[in-house]
Amino acid sequence: MYKAVQAGDLKKARSLQKLILKSRAAQLLAVRQVTQLNKGKKTAGVDGKSSLNYRERMKLVETLNQYGCDWHHNGLREHPIKKKNGKTRMLKIPTIADRAWQCLAKFALEPAHEATFHARSYGFRTGRSAQDAQKGLFNQLNSNCNGIKKRIIELDIKKCFDRITHSSIMDRLIAPAHLKQGIYRCLKAGINPEFPEQGTPQGGVVSPLLANVALNGIEDIHTSLRYADDMVFILKPKDDAEKILSKVKTFLAERGMEISEEKTKLTRATDGFDFLGWKFRVRKDGKFSCIPSEDNHRTIRQKIKAVVNSSNYGAEVKAKKLAPIVRGWRNYHSSCDMSSSRDSLWFMKKTANRKFRKEKKINRYKANELCKKAFPKVGYKQNQHVNVKGTKSPYDGDLVYWSKRNSRLYSDATSDALKRQNHSCGHCGLKFLEDEFVHLHHIDENHDNWKTKNLLAVHQSCHQQIHWSTPTGEDI
Repeated sequence: MYKAVQAGDLKKARSLQKLILKSRAAQLLAVRQVTQLNKGKKTAGVDGKSSLNYRERMKLVETLNQYGCDWHHNGLREHPIKKKNGKTRMLKIPTIADRAWQCLAKFALEPAHEATFHARSYGFRTGRSAQDAQKGLFNQLNSNCNGIKKRIIELDIKKCFDRITHSSIMDRLIAPAHLKQGIYRCLKAGINPEFPEQGTPQGGVVSPLLANVALNGIEDIHTSLRYADDMVFILKPKDDAEKILSKVKTFLAERGMEISEEKTKLTRATDGFDFLGWKFRVRKDGKFSCIPSEDNHRTIRQKIKAVVNSSNYGAEVKAKKLAPIVRGWRNYHSSCDMSSSRDSLWFMKKTANRKFRKEKKINRYKANELCKKAFPKVGYKQNQHVNVKGTKSPYDGDLVYWSKRNSRLYSDATSDALKRQNHSCGHCGLKFLEDEFVHLHHIDENHDNWKTKNLLAVHQSCHQQIHWSTPTGEDI
């Protein structure tokens, strides 16, 4: 499908989309994704269902098979979320069945539109990440590119997801008629009575893809980087900021949107700016600097404090809960400068140690061991991330490139195991695709045995199959 769209054969692409919607495998994968893999799998819709047993999952597969080509959406459950500025954002959550259909629709839509998306668009796209945007900024602002003289437009689109016109999405959608009709019903299920022809519901599986479809092409206005609706334009000394903003306003107006005058700013690269949780700045000596932003740092401190100060569980449980939080934060920032004491979380670690020692049967040695587990070390090196090549996509068929790239997302023992196995699963022998999680399996089931011969990199689903056939299922 990706290659058909690249070649301009939309008729063939639509035929392939019809096959995907009718595919038993695609229907099974869609149900598995929304009920077993997604982080929000336990979130209930208006029907109150937050999970499905295996019989209900198979029944949903049959429903998708029978009604997938003429799907009618239920209403959405509204859930308010507080924003940093004190305002609230309304999350609109579909039912599990609607999420499964949207996931199936995404399987059919995403490969076709990946062939049309811009190379400098990184948000909510398979195979791309925030770190690609981070490295893109380094490539634009480093000393070799004379970044010290450049300026930045921090673009903010006012209520982007709530203001995209339905017509702007439908006109650009590559899909057969019945799939377009299903997407249209999906859009109408989450409308705001004040703006009946606008908005894509936040909380839907397919919503980020639809937003990317509507915003695709804004990158051509001027040198820029976009992550979903967050965007920065990089201006050289002679570039006219007003002219660029005028073109942006015209582009957005055609899609029912407008920029936020309050949040859209023009700043010098030497003054620094925040983007995607990082503080970017070109120093006076011309060198590029990237550190975690103040807001991002405040958020991680609050998360750590919530766990450390909790009275619901003991020190050992707190250490287990803290480890993935800290590791995830450090992994996200592993390509920026983390050398400062603030970014090393030294003070938070000291506070946790003091709290742990107050508990019974926890001496200084035990508290130190728990803190090592709670605050795992992750190596960092500024600008070490390797960007995706041009417009490459996981749908282009280059499995070798994407399997090797996937292994770079992991470190230490997992990365070593992937290299030994030639980036293939140790259980089924298949290559790892971009969106598949790699699990490290301990062959003798002893998690204290980290010898090379005892470690195997496997798919998440393969890991589950391995342990379903054994008496213990603790690794699942």
